[in-house]
Amino acid sequence: MKFIKTTEQDSKYNDLETMSLSNLLVNINKEDQTVPLAVERALPQITKLIERVVQKLKNGGRLFYMGAGTSGRLGILDASECPPTFGVSPDVVIGIIAGGDTAIRNAVEFAEDSKNQGWKDLQQFKVSEKDFVVGIAASGTTPYVISALEQCNLNAIETGCITCNQDSPLSATAQFPIEVVVGPEFVTGSSRMKAGTAQKLVLNMITTATMIRLGKVKGNKMVDMQLSNDKLVSRGVKMIVEELNISSADASKLLDKYKSVRQVILNYSNEN
Repeated sequence: MKFIKTTEQDSKYNDLETMSLSNLLVNINKEDQTVPLAVERALPQITKLIERVVQKLKNGGRLFYMGAGTSGRLGILDASECPPTFGVSPDVVIGIIAGGDTAIRNAVEFAEDSKNQGWKDLQQFKVSEKDFVVGIAASGTTPYVISALEQCNLNAIETGCITCNQDSPLSATAQFPIEVVVGPEFVTGSSRMKAGTAQKLVLNMITTATMIRLGKVKGNKMVDMQLSNDKLVSRGVKMIVEELNISSADASKLLDKYKSVRQVILNYSNEN
């Protein structure tokens, strides 16, 4: 099958500069509504990847995200949210972007075109067969990502990907490909739009489902979250009140003592 980049095809909308603001927003929103349906079609692929990620993390491995530009930033965003949300070490889910930390805020020219830097960046973390590496690229053609996954495959490191084109070189390289085909963007080629949204939805699924399977959620609550601000402390107190049926004052005292919602719940019987 011939590889076609639907992410680069012409927008279904023309003369954008002549549209009223209302029409611009209506049409962007109309396109955005197609994204969850595209993700739904990819659920079987997403399931297979998460099953392997869970197994790797259960055995002490790590999850790596790597990408360039928007894709790399989204991976870093998702990885950075795991410690405060689920209480895991920052070393469990790691985001890598072509061009390094500078590229988080500023475009680094030609960084995505390197065919050896991706593997070098992974080696900085002593990546091994215990780990799982997910390459993220809307186009499915980013050399930085593809070459890194090729090296992972050669070194018995399992690989997955998130892309928004079908039958791309990246999908052919990854052992567990996820293809969320969202079609042409509202602004032709602007894959930070629907493609970026699709990638974010899939990343949400990967880490959230993985952490739930690893026991980092109790009921529907983030009992292992880091208590890093007043809002989260208040949320923790509320969780304890609901779980143990005690007063807010008592819950606050226990949380101050144990510094963890989970630990309060586990040790509550010893307090009485």
